[in-house]
Amino acid sequence: MAEDSHEPAAAYDGPARIGETQVDVRLRGHFQPIDGLFHWWGRIGSDAELDPVASGSRVTIETPHGAAEGRLSDVDTWGRFRVSGTGKPPF
Repeated sequence: MAEDSHEPAAAYDGPARIGETQVDVRLRGHFQPIDGLFHWWGRIGSDAELDPVASGSRVTIETPHGAAEGRLSDVDTWGRFRVSGTGKPPF
């Protein structure tokens, strides 16, 4: 299937940056026709530099493909934040 340049990819696993902190991310997303927005979500790899960041904070995630603002939520047992956003994703 040919990839359209105007549609974001459905997934990204790889390096990213939050501020000055290098992290690994697993991000997924899809277009939601009900609200007409692209919804993306995923997990940010555990990093001690992110420990002081509060759940609910807004962060900018930068990948080699772009940057986008997302909201952090719960931290899992392995110290990984969940992140989600709408609109153009960082991948």
